[in-house]
Amino acid sequence: MAWLLIIISVVLVWVASLCKTRQASFSPSKTVFLNNGEALQKRNVLLVIAHPDDESMFFSPTINFLNSRGHNLHLLCMSTGNADGMGNIRKEELYQASAILKVPLQQVKILDHPDFQDGFGKVWNHALLAKIIEEEVIAHAIDTIITFDDYGVSGHCNHIDVHRGLWMLLHDTSERNIEAWELVSTNILRKYSGPIDIWLSILSSMCYPSENMHCLLNENPRKSFLAMAQHRSQWVWFRKLFVSFSSYTYVNRLRKIK
Repeated sequence: MAWLLIIISVVLVWVASLCKTRQASFSPSKTVFLNNGEALQKRNVLLVIAHPDDESMFFSPTINFLNSRGHNLHLLCMSTGNADGMGNIRKEELYQASAILKVPLQQVKILDHPDFQDGFGKVWNHALLAKIIEEEVIAHAIDTIITFDDYGVSGHCNHIDVHRGLWMLLHDTSERNIEAWELVSTNILRKYSGPIDIWLSILSSMCYPSENMHCLLNENPRKSFLAMAQHRSQWVWFRKLFVSFSSYTYVNRLRKIK
């Protein structure tokens, strides 16, 4: 009987959390992300990821938020994800997922550089990463960049290298008026708590000044599933479970990079 009550309680909290995603995203001062309390201004945003499917597995709440607020989103993927020799397939899958997420295909750039090959233990050239990101910033008048934090959600070295490349760019071009935000990594319990982590994310965001942290709720989790399903080469049973139970499907906490 006790186990039945626990299961029912978890289901009720899960459903309540999904209902919460229908409400506005949260920041400590109620300031809308990328708005700064002013009239809504369209931003040119660059999302930098390491592999095809990162956008769907980790950043879909952010992408859905940006699109719903009319911001102009560019996607830069630093590799084709060719660790298993399926780089060309995964490249096309990213285009298909981007269409689901309503990122214009002409604003999706996928690199296949010898210095940025997918795989654990392969250190990417941070200076070259910084240079390529800077070229995209200049080419598209980017004023906001979003990427992984220094743990990279899963600890994947390629995710971490992307963060370090962006950090190098910001360090060397501090005079530029560029906002940079990182996706906050969580511990493993929160990572697999599904939409329940929405409440913990909102509470933890209250510990930060409003200008440094925003909590973005995924207003359309179904779109995240559809986008990830476009990555057919990766859409195996354990990734289906990941997308279902991962908190990153339902909420993104973005922290400003100083």
